[in-house]
Amino acid sequence: MSASGGTRAIVAALGANLAIAASKFVAFAFSGSSSMLAEGVHSLADSGNQFLLLIGGKKAQREATPQHPFGYGRERYIYAFLVSIVLFSVGGMFAIYEGIEKIKHPHEIENWYWPVGVLVFAIIAEGFSFKTAIKESNELRGKLSWSQFIRRAKAPELPVVLLEDFGALIGLVLALGGVGLALLTGNGVWDGIGTVCIGVLLVLIALVLAAETKSLLLGEAAGIEEVKKIEAAMVDGDTVTGVIHMRTLHLGPEELLVAAKIAVQHDDTAAEVAKAIDAAEARIRAAVPIARVIYLEPDIYSEAEAAKGPDPEATPGGPTPHPAGH
Repeated sequence: MSASGGTRAIVAALGANLAIAASKFVAFAFSGSSSMLAEGVHSLADSGNQFLLLIGGKKAQREATPQHPFGYGRERYIYAFLVSIVLFSVGGMFAIYEGIEKIKHPHEIENWYWPVGVLVFAIIAEGFSFKTAIKESNELRGKLSWSQFIRRAKAPELPVVLLEDFGALIGLVLALGGVGLALLTGNGVWDGIGTVCIGVLLVLIALVLAAETKSLLLGEAAGIEEVKKIEAAMVDGDTVTGVIHMRTLHLGPEELLVAAKIAVQHDDTAAEVAKAIDAAEARIRAAVPIARVIYLEPDIYSEAEAAKGPDPEATPGGPTPHPAGH
């Protein structure tokens, strides 16, 4: 996933959220609407989240060091995970608390035109940000559905911005509904109910983001298509006759580690095997450019050993548990 596309979406979202946050706080000051306060905090939290994503992208560009020989690509995952925490605590939990307080102690909305006008402006601005995120994502997601794109994306920025903007638009509709019902009925409880709904929505989005970024932090393998390309590029049918087993790991959104045991002919010389490995690495990088760290181990293929299956003791994290009843 291109980092430039994610950056454009982040900058668009940041500009929109800063303007929206300022307008919402002004509307709260003139109207006393709790929905406006919750939405203002939501937009402020979103602005902070965009700053976090930009910081993560900048830190991820640092060169590898002896202490971190594989570089800092996962910084982007760490800062995306922080975004989910901020969205959950500052955005969601605050909105729920404020909404409950408003339900307990309702009061009429003053100067109704302020919150209504700001909400209409916010919907337009968030729509612009959301449109930018959709445009940048469409260039990358191909035939994937939106849910598949969010689950499978290795770069966190666009899924984060997409979910934030989607949540913001739904939240604005909820806020408009809460304010509208409060004005129509003269009962400020509706404003509080709208605020609680906004909080619940933000908490749910934060949980989805946390689950996805946690998976990336733990380390995800390459996608199915990339694995197929790597395996096809690895075998030349001459010296490298097959792939005995292979593992891949994303060191960052745009950096992939490939480790494989490859089958070679039993009578090949060391020089021939070394030359074949160098050629295989070049083919892999040509087929999948993000495969930047490659370790290939030559071995003699044995049908008897292959029939035994993978060794569970060699699995990272310990032996594979035996199925129940075996």
